[in-house]
Amino acid sequence: MSLLEIKNLEIQFPSRKSTLTAVDNVSLSVDQGDILGIVGESGAGKSTVGNALISLLEPPGLMTNGEIYLEGQRIDNLPDSEKQKIRGKKIGMIFQDPLTSLNPLQTIETQLVETIDLHLQLGEEKAKERAIELLEQVGIPDPKLRVKQYPHQFSGGMRQRVVVALALCAEPTLIIADEPTTALDVSIQAQILDLMRVLCKQKNVGMIIITHDMGVIADITDRVAVMYHGKLVEHGITTKILGDPDHPYTQSLISAVPRPDVKLVRFPQVTYIEDIKTKKANIDISQHWLGQAQNFKSAGGSLIQLNNITMRFTTKPALFRKNRIYLDAVKNVSIEIQEGEVFGLVGESGSGKSTLARIICGLYTPISGEVIFSGTNLTALKSQNDLDPFRRQMQMIFQDPFSSLNPRMRVHDIVAEPIWFHKLANSKSEISDIVIDLLEHVGLGSQAAAKYPHEFSGGQRQRISIARALATRPRFLICDEPTSALDVSIQAQILNLLKDLQEELGLTMLFISHDLPVIRQMCDRVGVMKDGNLCELNETELLFGAPEHEYTKHLLGLMPKLEGLSLDGLQLQSNH
Repeated sequence: MSLLEIKNLEIQFPSRKSTLTAVDNVSLSVDQGDILGIVGESGAGKSTVGNALISLLEPPGLMTNGEIYLEGQRIDNLPDSEKQKIRGKKIGMIFQDPLTSLNPLQTIETQLVETIDLHLQLGEEKAKERAIELLEQVGIPDPKLRVKQYPHQFSGGMRQRVVVALALCAEPTLIIADEPTTALDVSIQAQILDLMRVLCKQKNVGMIIITHDMGVIADITDRVAVMYHGKLVEHGITTKILGDPDHPYTQSLISAVPRPDVKLVRFPQVTYIEDIKTKKANIDISQHWLGQAQNFKSAGGSLIQLNNITMRFTTKPALFRKNRIYLDAVKNVSIEIQEGEVFGLVGESGSGKSTLARIICGLYTPISGEVIFSGTNLTALKSQNDLDPFRRQMQMIFQDPFSSLNPRMRVHDIVAEPIWFHKLANSKSEISDIVIDLLEHVGLGSQAAAKYPHEFSGGQRQRISIARALATRPRFLICDEPTSALDVSIQAQILNLLKDLQEELGLTMLFISHDLPVIRQMCDRVGVMKDGNLCELNETELLFGAPEHEYTKHLLGLMPKLEGLSLDGLQLQSNH
């Protein structure tokens, strides 16, 4: 008997005009100790299946057909009071966004103890001990101290670990993990996946992992189910699906995955069914607004110079200096980024990558060191008027498209704002034309201009962020995890777009990512950071082929190998 059995599941979202079938006749099963991966693009219905299993469908979503069995008992038709007993106790859920699944007003301890006490009734003292033990299990340092803190005091990766701990609280028989490693760097990802693997195999726990990360799928799953537009198009053993897929959609999806071992000329696009019928015309950037001449004086070598940058944050304020606790986020780092190159920064969460990016674009002021941009020392400029011309030349694509877009502004106004602020157009109609042009260019279309950010998926929101960053026609683009929230097909499009822009406009880019295969594909040189220090800097192929520093070797050792992946349809770059 299977631990979980889903039979002919159908989920619909009715609206005034029509009914959307989000999940269409899906049947799956999970055995004890079995790890099933569900893959597909955003909107394929993956998370909807997960939410249906724990009866958390978003209204107006309805399960219109099918049956769900857990340990032989049908659970989809139970009353709400019975479903609540199953949720958390028998089925644990790891949600995609840790910020929405943690209460910002309660300490981590309160949230863990509440869940443990509800399901296991251990008593307060034992529940507190178990809470500390769980935080230790998921790799949080100083668990006794950190358990007393609030969610906002943790980084994105740390919060995700807390969410994993919450899901494990009641020792469930089935765990549903919805993008459990999205915000994590490779080392933490490896820890979390190891933890999940051990849990499943030792305690006979079944697991469903919903993800777009093929590295995770290859690393941990026994079987894979591929979804497309709500339908199950292929299902089978992981090695078979990844190495020799049968369905054209699966073949297309796997071809778009960034490879750690080979360098591609371009990322293949996911083309299947309707995409093939309506092939999009390529935009000639030279004729495009983005390609218009700009009056920037060539830097003639390095565009960005960071000289001995040090950044310190106060983690515990106090009246007397001796009682304050500081965190040195960046320690005496010097980097040169040449004009026209793509420079990569890698390292674990908290290594200082994003801090360095924010120092470059003036969001943080370092306690020592200088930032020189095209021969001008930016750290010496104090007035806003002096900094504005340089701000225009530098733009940043932030990691989280949910928090970097104003929810009250339409997309048109979000993209138009930097054009209007920097006075790059002469009239409202010209600004509107430029905005439409940019939205077309990032693959959203003109109809997106009238909508609000909440009407888009995470991947689409990231494209809005890219359109906004390109609006000033910058010469230097900082990409801080620009593809972490995207599935492989959208990621391929975004990375190709950034490649094209870089090549055709001569853009200089700083590319920050946890995703080492993406770094390998995109960057000319790579810097490796650890605990605020720059421990290695080299050309990409040399760094990946023969790393010198022990930490770099360790980091590359954690990278998903993806050895069994099909190479069909790939355009490989020849070695010079």
